[in-house]
Amino acid sequence: MDDMAIFPRPVSPKRAANDLWGYFRESRPHKWPLLGLSAAITYVIIWAFIVDGNTNTMPTRNKIIYVKSWDANRSDAAVILQQKMDIARYEVALSRSQKDMQKVADMVGIEWREDAARNSAKRKEALTRINAMLDERLAKAKQAEGAQQP
Repeated sequence: MDDMAIFPRPVSPKRAANDLWGYFRESRPHKWPLLGLSAAITYVIIWAFIVDGNTNTMPTRNKIIYVKSWDANRSDAAVILQQKMDIARYEVALSRSQKDMQKVADMVGIEWREDAARNSAKRKEALTRINAMLDERLAKAKQAEGAQQP
C-alpha cells in the first residue's frame, strides 16, 4: 500500500501533449465519431450558456400604457352602463377563447363537455345575478339623478 500514491505525480505539459498526440495517432474505429460528438456537445453547452446569459438581461424599452380618460363629472348611470357593456364584451371574448380551447381539447382527447355544461350553468347564474344587481344600481342612480335635477 505504500507504493501506491493517493495523488498522481505532477505531469509536465510536454509529456501530457505527447500523450494526447499518441492517443490521436492510434487507430481506433470509434475515435473520430466520439471526438465529433464530444465537440458538438461542448458547443451546445457553451451556446446554451451564451443564450441564457443574454436572455432577459438587455434593458427593454419603456412600455407605454394608455389609460382611458373619463369625464370627471360623468354620472353613476353612465358608469354602470359602461360596466354592463364591459361585462358583455368580456363574455364574448371568453366564449371565443373557450371554443378555441375546446378544439384543442378535442384534438388531444380531453373530455370537456360535462365540465363545460356545469360551468356554463354556473356562469349564466352568476351573470344573471350580476346583471340584476347592476340593473338595480342603475335604477337607483337614475332616480338619484332625477331627484338632483329640477
